[in-house]
Amino acid sequence: MARKLGVGVIGCGNISKTYFKHAPEFKGIEMRACADINMDAAKARAKEFKLRAETVEGLLASDDIDIVVNLTIPAVHYEVSRQAIEAGKHVYSEKPFVLAIKDGLDLKKRADKKGVRIGSAPDTFLGGSHQLARHLIDTGKLGRITSGTCHVMSHGMEHWHPNPDFFFQPGGGPILDLGPYYIANLVQLIGPVARVAALSSIPAKERTILSKPRAGEKILVTTPTTILALMEFENGAVFTFNASWDVWNSGHAPMELYGEQGTIHMPDPNFFGGDLSYTRGEKPVKTLPKWDHPFSVANEKHPHGMMANYRTAGLADMALAIMQGRPHRCSLELANHVIDIMTGILKSGETKKFVEMQTTCERPEPLGPAAARGLLAPSK
Repeated sequence: MARKLGVGVIGCGNISKTYFKHAPEFKGIEMRACADINMDAAKARAKEFKLRAETVEGLLASDDIDIVVNLTIPAVHYEVSRQAIEAGKHVYSEKPFVLAIKDGLDLKKRADKKGVRIGSAPDTFLGGSHQLARHLIDTGKLGRITSGTCHVMSHGMEHWHPNPDFFFQPGGGPILDLGPYYIANLVQLIGPVARVAALSSIPAKERTILSKPRAGEKILVTTPTTILALMEFENGAVFTFNASWDVWNSGHAPMELYGEQGTIHMPDPNFFGGDLSYTRGEKPVKTLPKWDHPFSVANEKHPHGMMANYRTAGLADMALAIMQGRPHRCSLELANHVIDIMTGILKSGETKKFVEMQTTCERPEPLGPAAARGLLAPSK
């Protein structure tokens, strides 16, 4: 069994820095090259992290690249992943995996034919807080989960992002941009979704960019920015999922799960860590102590303090799974089901009808403390 698989990154924007920074912390992977349609961007990242800069075509033809990490913009995720598969490479994509379920199903057929694997972010559900919630559910501490709520609410990205246009066009919006974190976590906690329904709106048809260098420019909003969704899971649990970029302030918890025996108040699934609160029956709600899980440990500075950031864990788990001949957790089946759910929500918002899911999936294997430590490279 090879000790490490060679990784090449296509797309050298902001998120690429996170992958390059954290990759050395994990077993099974070695960053070797990067590429971008902007060769200057590829060269800058290559110099920063002591990698090889390639053209996209050159990277796909490289014999030392086993896995291509697709960090391009969502609109070209499908095309870039397809090219990597046709080149015989395994693929790990940033979220959203694709923008239409037909594209995800097509990639599955191509990957099966080529004998390669596909994985996709988000991997934040592998974090210590979310895996502790999984442990509480799996050990029956809450009884059967019957319902719950999710809320992701803010006032959009135009006040801080230098080029926020794509957030407000088809392929953007809070469901496709932030929904993967919430929905992937729900699926790993509870299981697959059977059908969805939603109401959606575009309260502000135009937005003003407030960030430099384009402050004052107007952008048109052509995708829903407020979505109120219902999800019915295959096991009978029912959830509300409210996502909006038209809210200045909210007191809702990011996620709450209601079981027959108790309730979990969960932290933001966009992050690996955070406080997890729990109550059983009528007992007072208490914040649980941090689990002895390596992905609970704060390891990175954040504007609001130290945080746990282990992005690249999903990529490392896929690489080790390939070498060990086991399923990987951030799987193609999970990614496709999440896309099915999200696009179903958007379709329901347009049609005002329930939408049945075309796909299903197994819950990924839990990642307990020992399994998580097994992903990490020995400390230097």
